[in-house]
Amino acid sequence: MTVTREDVLRVAELARLGIDAARADELTRELDLILSHMQVLSHVDTSTVPITAGVGAGGTPLRPDVGVPCGIISTFAAIAPSMRDGFFIVPRLATHEDPSESGA
Repeated sequence: MTVTREDVLRVAELARLGIDAARADELTRELDLILSHMQVLSHVDTSTVPITAGVGAGGTPLRPDVGVPCGIISTFAAIAPSMRDGFFIVPRLATHEDPSESGA
């Protein structure tokens, strides 16, 4: 299978890519070389190669899913400016209205 300049320009048009004439010629050569290489690889006999070649029968080994200590020696309450019932108290932003002042 060969790639033509028209093929490259048509695909570029479908993908809405702006490709100039010089780049279209270069892409045509590159894609044609890739497909030629794939043609060579298609002649390699892989009938005796197991489907999981390179992975092994047991699959990819996984590491244990454990966390790394965060390195904080004291509790969060000790470093927080203010806490109530286990939650951080964050000051209201100046851009937010105070519901008690809106007359609601």
